[in-house]
Amino acid sequence: METYVVELTHDKALQLLRDLEALNVIRIHQNEERTAPGLSSKYRGTLTKEEGKALSKHISQTRSEWTGI
Repeated sequence: METYVVELTHDKALQLLRDLEALNVIRIHQNEERTAPGLSSKYRGTLTKEEGKALSKHISQTRSEWTGI
């Protein structure tokens, strides 16, 4: 069985899909939103701990320079 996402472009399309579901040809799953992974999980592990600490230190330095202006 394969799953497809279908965008309905006409009002009568939903009734056609429901008719197909009544014939046990398809199954309709409503409003199953697909969420994208969060940035933290998407980029987890791309920097080593040393690189992360260096980047954090650089960001802190840059922020302190800007607040000193």
